[in-house]
Amino acid sequence: MTVLVGIAGGTGSGKTSLAVKIRDRVGEDRCLLIAQDSYYKDGSTLAPASQAAINYDHADAFDTSLLVQDLRDLKSGRPVPCLTYDHASYSRRVLSDPLKPTPVVILEGILILAEEPLRRLMDIKLFIDTDADVRILRRLRRDLKERGRTFDSVEKQYLESVRLMHLEFVEPSKRYADLIIPEGAQNNVALDAVIARVQAMVAAQNVAPGLLAAKA
Repeated sequence: MTVLVGIAGGTGSGKTSLAVKIRDRVGEDRCLLIAQDSYYKDGSTLAPASQAAINYDHADAFDTSLLVQDLRDLKSGRPVPCLTYDHASYSRRVLSDPLKPTPVVILEGILILAEEPLRRLMDIKLFIDTDADVRILRRLRRDLKERGRTFDSVEKQYLESVRLMHLEFVEPSKRYADLIIPEGAQNNVALDAVIARVQAMVAAQNVAPGLLAAKA
């Protein structure tokens, strides 16, 4: 069995940084990272106007049913395709090497706690609570450097969709979290608590089959 850890939070809150720290502590060979962003619906065949109108911060932009199925497969010990999304071409692609099941899978994304089918699969639900000014600065730096965006386009997107979607969907989803973490990866107390919980759950799942066999 696989322990599924969900990490939610607003754009630029530090979800990936926390996921990487957990993976480093658990062990790269025992932990798999999956980004909700990899499951954006393919928009490569859409008209340019429709591509420009995609709201990447709304649940409708994600292929959630596919993500749910892939997570179920991983938790059942079956490999799944490794997906990636190219914002420049609006396309979702399948990479050559599939994702193989590991004792721990970490799913991170802005809306993973807002989706009930995803929450049902999670063993640990985390929400990173980061101030809005810090988050927008991180997003601005990312979009300018990594996605080739202009300042005007980032500003327009933030005001017209990102901020509104955060207030409507992302922020309310924190009520579903088992643990709300201020400062994300910089919160060492919370990180230690999460690692301890993950390790305990992995150990319990490893022991359980042996106990059942002994009783039989």
